[in-house]
Amino acid sequence: MPLARILSCSVFFTSALAFAAPALPAAPVLPQSFDGWTETAAASGIADSSDAAVLQEYGLAQSTGATYSAGAQRLSVRAYHFADATGAYGAFTFFRQPGMHVEAIGHDGASSADHHLFWIGTTVVDATFAHPSTDEKAALNALAAQIPRAGGAAGIPPSLPHYLPTALLDASSVKYAIGPAAYARISRLLPVAAIDFSQDTEVVTAQYGPQGTLTLLLYPTPQIAGAHLKALDALAKSSGFTTKRSGPLVAVVSGSSSLQKAQQLLSGVHFDDYVTINHPEGYVPETVKLYRLLMGITMMVVILVCAALLLGFFLGGGRALIRILRGKPVSAVTEEEFISLHLSR
Repeated sequence: MPLARILSCSVFFTSALAFAAPALPAAPVLPQSFDGWTETAAASGIADSSDAAVLQEYGLAQSTGATYSAGAQRLSVRAYHFADATGAYGAFTFFRQPGMHVEAIGHDGASSADHHLFWIGTTVVDATFAHPSTDEKAALNALAAQIPRAGGAAGIPPSLPHYLPTALLDASSVKYAIGPAAYARISRLLPVAAIDFSQDTEVVTAQYGPQGTLTLLLYPTPQIAGAHLKALDALAKSSGFTTKRSGPLVAVVSGSSSLQKAQQLLSGVHFDDYVTINHPEGYVPETVKLYRLLMGITMMVVILVCAALLLGFFLGGGRALIRILRGKPVSAVTEEEFISLHLSR
């Protein structure tokens, strides 16, 4: 069988097996027990169906619920598992209500009375205690320790919130959106059409007291950001906004007590490649990810074709060399093979 046909058959059967293989069941998000708490009931599905469109934008993969007991105490938990940390962070800011204060639970936490919210890895956990308790935070930290983590790119949180200036920032007011449904629920400051989420746009909003509300929009490239800034500048003239662009970032300040305070807030917005140990490349737009994927596929195809040609050259050339050494033509196509008995009379 020719080598090219062998390779094509191998690729075909490998692909067929990959598609035919059954999907592995998802690992349970919530544990059956932790730190003296034991699950007494389980539930599935989204608690509030009105949030379904928003959670779908954030990449919801699984939603589960459970009720735990520890003696006479009861704890109701709802867990939302997302495809990556970007979706988990966005959903956390979406669920976080005004008045919740910051808690050191998981990656970020917030609480109000006996209602606690935190996110860790790619999961958001909404927990409510039936009765007040002094060890609520310790119990939730124990629960967070058993939530499955995500490795690789899926576990990297978005970089956009790191561009928010820290001075006068109300951390509990930060909201993050990657789609029109979520943005419509967290802010009505800018028209969705002016933001243009079809460009893989990310949006984060935050309150800065008398300086106003800051909205940051992150576009894939500075050129795309510049094109959208023109539309936002036209809107700013009629709405009293103040705008600024820094690389692929577009900043919009509204509700400021004075133009000077708005300009002061904008002066703290600078685009730099945000670098961490876990995210050495900084922000990587979706278009760049697609380009890298296509280039990787192209390189793999080129390598396979070159390998096939080289293998064919060595196998075919070796056979031709052996025929030449034996005094035969290079090709056997025109050679007439017949049996001669050499009988003499």
